[in-house]
Amino acid sequence: MQQDRQSDTPQKKSENISPNSSGAPSLSEGRGGLIIVSAPSGSGKSTIINWLMTAHPELNLAFSISCTSRQPRGTEQNGVEYFFLSPEQFRQKIENGEFLEYEEVYEGRFYGTLKSQVEIQAAKGQNVVFDVDVKGGCAIKRHYGDRALSLFIQPPSIAALRSRLEKRGTDAPEVIDQRIARAEYELTFADQFDRVVVNDDLATAEAEALTIIQEFLTPNS
Repeated sequence: MQQDRQSDTPQKKSENISPNSSGAPSLSEGRGGLIIVSAPSGSGKSTIINWLMTAHPELNLAFSISCTSRQPRGTEQNGVEYFFLSPEQFRQKIENGEFLEYEEVYEGRFYGTLKSQVEIQAAKGQNVVFDVDVKGGCAIKRHYGDRALSLFIQPPSIAALRSRLEKRGTDAPEVIDQRIARAEYELTFADQFDRVVVNDDLATAEAEALTIIQEFLTPNS
């Protein structure tokens, strides 16, 4: 899962990406597909992903299971919601080059995606979904190349995005200003993604995302 990262304001950010030199299997070799979805906060990314997963189980979508150095919350179980590591274990895996991408959102609090876990899930036939920020999305795409589909969910405008964030009623005005400034920066990455879906109308955006993913998962149909 990736959603926790969106609730934290990153203090530090690092990426650990190796080029696609490992001969990663393609879809035609029987592995599951890899689908990267990124967007500025408030663009409707999580809503669209959750709809795809619940309304279209035939897609066999599954979130990549990430690692984190924070403690489990509530009923969370190791290997289900996350793999829970100590900060020392996480840093060792960084040194070993085991992560596709990672970030340190606060001092000693890491989140990251293990290359090995992606391969385990794909080998089971799961179509693995990466719900990541734009830099993480671009980095994962660089690693996997054509094996992965990168999808950017874009708000119709910054004004519309601000309106959505204000209607949520969950953030103070200064936090909204920070989110807008971050969104303006993130929008500059849109042209680095394979496909861009503008979420002006949610049902239309959901249908467009569904078509794009279906075409990617069934390239010979």
